[in-house]
Amino acid sequence: MSMDMATTSKRSFLEIFKSKILTPRNLDYKLQFTGPTGANAIEAAVKLARKITKRTNVIAFTNGFHGCSLGALALTGNTTNRSSSTSQLIHVTRAAYAGYFGDSVDTADQLAALLDDPTSGYDPAAAFILEVIQGEGGLNTASSDWLQKIAALAERHDTLLIIDEIQAGCGRSGTFFSFEGMDVTPDIIVMSKGISGFGLPMSLVLLRPDLDCWLPSEHNGTFRGNNHAFVTARAAIETFWKDDKFETTLSERIDYLTQHLQGLAERSGFCIKGRGMMQGVDLRTPELAKRVQKNCFERNLVIETCGPYGEVLKLLPPLTINQIDLELGLERIEDALTEALQFQSGCPKTI
Repeated sequence: MSMDMATTSKRSFLEIFKSKILTPRNLDYKLQFTGPTGANAIEAAVKLARKITKRTNVIAFTNGFHGCSLGALALTGNTTNRSSSTSQLIHVTRAAYAGYFGDSVDTADQLAALLDDPTSGYDPAAAFILEVIQGEGGLNTASSDWLQKIAALAERHDTLLIIDEIQAGCGRSGTFFSFEGMDVTPDIIVMSKGISGFGLPMSLVLLRPDLDCWLPSEHNGTFRGNNHAFVTARAAIETFWKDDKFETTLSERIDYLTQHLQGLAERSGFCIKGRGMMQGVDLRTPELAKRVQKNCFERNLVIETCGPYGEVLKLLPPLTINQIDLELGLERIEDALTEALQFQSGCPKTI
């Protein structure tokens, strides 16, 4: 009965989430427990935005990934993901993410010009939805300045700002929320993955209290409100976010990771992308990235690729990783890259 009725586990989670996460950050949100996946929460957030604003259009961004259920897939930019349902992926307008055309083009200003022009063809939007760090899209990151412009633009056009924290949240960026310290307060936040603290299915929609206009049973689902996950989520917050010890250690690991990757980039001629414990190396071609991934696997290291063509080697170390394991993992990545470059060039090469 944890779907709708009060339980001790749900109450305990709500209390600690408010006291340890929201209140210290001066945030005030109501929590909605949707179905157990991130895509479930995305669907709920967008549905709510459309209900509130009475608009259908949603503005999503290039390289964004928000899930593969039909509404979430309409927001997702990847052609491979979208190819099975293209005829139904409607009511979404695509805008250029930060840096999409290079550092010399301010895409927030571009979007402002389009929305301010009544002949641009851009319909008024119910919401902007974006990731502060694009996990699947290539570890592209939004700057504080860009994000503040987008937030101001949303406010000016009576549009809700939805930030997708599914992959970048719960400490992955170095802070609990990826937008912390950027002087932006989203209208709606979507969370999943790390929130349960134990890999259990759980997702949340955080919404401004004045946006809670759901009618009873208007948005529901069989597996919303995972009582087991409430227990592990509370334990994770109690363990890691009760004081600043975990965040301090996490910052030290991030500094080491960043310095190592910067050194690797300087020696190899590649560039690093991302932020926090969500960084990677742009290897420029998917063939090289795939071979490095294969070489890592042969060294008992599982690693992902991301980006439009799968050209970015994506590092997502456990947030609780110890220094020894982090160093060992980075050594194996460097060895795997060296071997891949030797195979590519046909001659010995070190980095």
